[in-house]
Amino acid sequence: MRMRAALPALAGAAVLTGTLLSSPAEAAGGVVIHHVWFDSPGPDDRSNKSLNAEWVQIKNTSRSAITLKGWVLKDASNHRYTFKNIKIGAGKTLKVRTGKGSDTASNTFQNRAAYVWNNTSDTATLLKASGGKADSCSWTTRDPSDTYC
Repeated sequence: MRMRAALPALAGAAVLTGTLLSSPAEAAGGVVIHHVWFDSPGPDDRSNKSLNAEWVQIKNTSRSAITLKGWVLKDASNHRYTFKNIKIGAGKTLKVRTGKGSDTASNTFQNRAAYVWNNTSDTATLLKASGGKADSCSWTTRDPSDTYC
């Protein structure tokens, strides 16, 4: 009986001190996979233009900038891209393009010479630097060339 009475008091104390909302995982959250363009338009000729037309757009849904250094974007076959010291602003998006290019605030490049994302079906998974899963997005052939997550 005493335990039942103590639980609401403990829960109230935790909310008042902020311990329920201030865990490191929640503080680092807010980055999601927003849109994936997995089938670049035109022929798959492995040109840099075609490779860069294949991308994953991530979005920071939080109210503050988040540094992505050490975060990983990977596919179902474990092709991995590790983010450099890139910061994504609050409410901003960032496209991770497959080919080569110069990184900007809105685009970063995997610098690959081959496609990553399968047109028939695949899963993009975003991992935090700690290894914990931040988000994932899957598609199948019923999605013609891109999907919103």
